[in-house]
Amino acid sequence: MKRGAMTYLAKFRRPFALAAIALACSIPLASCGKSGGEAPPLEGAEIGGPFTLVDKAGKPHTWDSFKGQWRIVYFGYTFCPDACPMDVQAMMRGFSLFEKEHTKAAEKVQPIFITIDPARDTPEIVGQWTAAFGPRLLGLTGSAAQVKQAADAFAVYYKKGEATPGGYLMDHSRIAFLMDPDGEPIAMLPVDKGPEAVAAELAKWVS
Repeated sequence: MKRGAMTYLAKFRRPFALAAIALACSIPLASCGKSGGEAPPLEGAEIGGPFTLVDKAGKPHTWDSFKGQWRIVYFGYTFCPDACPMDVQAMMRGFSLFEKEHTKAAEKVQPIFITIDPARDTPEIVGQWTAAFGPRLLGLTGSAAQVKQAADAFAVYYKKGEATPGGYLMDHSRIAFLMDPDGEPIAMLPVDKGPEAVAAELAKWVS
C-alpha cells in the first residue's frame, strides 16, 4: 500500500480503519447494511468536512454546495507526470461506464478533483486539466490554507517532493473517495484496477 494511503488510514478511528484496510487489500468483510446486506467499507470513518474552494471561473464551492449529490473526490495535481492522470482517467472512464448503464443514478453524482499544489494550479490550469477527462469532472483549487483545510478534512497526505528538470513533484495520497448525498464516506473506488472495477463499485452503492 502507498505511504499516503497508510498515512490517512492511520488517522481513522480504529474501528473503521479495519474496514478501509480490508477494502484496499481486497479482504472480504462480513457485515450487514447497504447494498444487499453489506455495510459501506468506510461507514463511520471521519472523512470529509467543510471547505471553500473555487472552480475554473473563480466561483466558490463549499462542501455543502454538493449536499444531496453523491460525490467522487480525488486529490492530486495537474503537473503530476503519471499517477494522477492514470488514476483520474480510470475514475472518469469508470464513471462513464456507470453512466451508460445507470443514467438516472449518474445524474446524482458529482466527480471532483481537488489540487494539492495551489502554487501552480490556478483556476484556469485546473479547469483545462480536468476538461481533458470529460465535462462532468469539476476541478477545484484555492489558497494554500484553503487546500490544506480540504485535505485535512479528508485526512489526505501531501508534501512537496523532489525537484526535477520539469519542476518539483508532490508526494500525496492516491485515493478516490465515494461520498453519499449527506457527505458521508462510503468507499474507496478501485482506480488501480481499471474503469470496469470503478463502474462496478459505483453500481454497488449509488442508487
